Amino acid sequence: MGLELFLDLLSQPSRAVYIFAKKNGIPLELRTVDLIKGHHKSKEFLQINNLGKLPTLKDGDFILTESSAILIYLSCKYQTPDHWYPSDLQARARVHEYLGWHADCIRGTFGVPWVQVLGPLIGVQVPAEKVERNRTAIDQALQWLEDKFLGDRPFLAGQQVTLADLMALEELMQPVALGYELFEGRPRLAAWRGRVEAFLGAELCQEAHSIIFSILEQAAKKTLPTPSPEAYLAMLLRFARIP
Repeated sequence: MGLELFLDLLSQPSRAVYIFAKKNGIPLELRTVDLIKGHHKSKEFLQINNLGKLPTLKDGDFILTESSAILIYLSCKYQTPDHWYPSDLQARARVHEYLGWHADCIRGTFGVPWVQVLGPLIGVQVPAEKVERNRTAIDQALQWLEDKFLGDRPFLAGQQVTLADLMALEELMQPVALGYELFEGRPRLAAWRGRVEAFLGAELCQEAHSIIFSILEQAAKKTLPTPSPEAYLAMLLRFARIP
């Protein structure tokens, strides 16, 4: 059996790996693991990844669980074009610099709007003061993204698209799908988004993003699935962690 990718396109890092593999023609067997239904916490999946996280890559007996590590692994294994993960030491260090900051300052911050949408599934609302604090944190992170990483360059780590741009784009698209105008009043970031999406191709972006853009409609119609007990507990923990 070839490489298996366990994912859910509701997940930002899952989409990043999915888009990267599709764009580079990397053959993967896709295994959908439904996050809302809590399948990532099922006994079967925990035997593959006991952290219960997506995406997860399985290459024979080798299992990899972090999206940035998966992207680097695929880039090296399939010798994808150098711009993704540059061979030049300093250019590569810039990619790692962003990925480290991304994990610390972007991942948790930009996911809170989704918690707001999914919360009613378990009868929980995010307090208004937490929503306001999160919006302030999002604005600060966007400013850092512009000033520190983008600057006057076309892409986050230099003159060409890298893994950094892909990870960032997918994280920012999550609240955009819920109607947050993240790029309004930020022409540099808006132009960057346009360049990245143009490089990836409109068809691939639409394919990867269609599921997240349908969530609001499903929530309004109350057609989202009822979370499993495992997902219920995971969502409660996520709520508790919102500062």
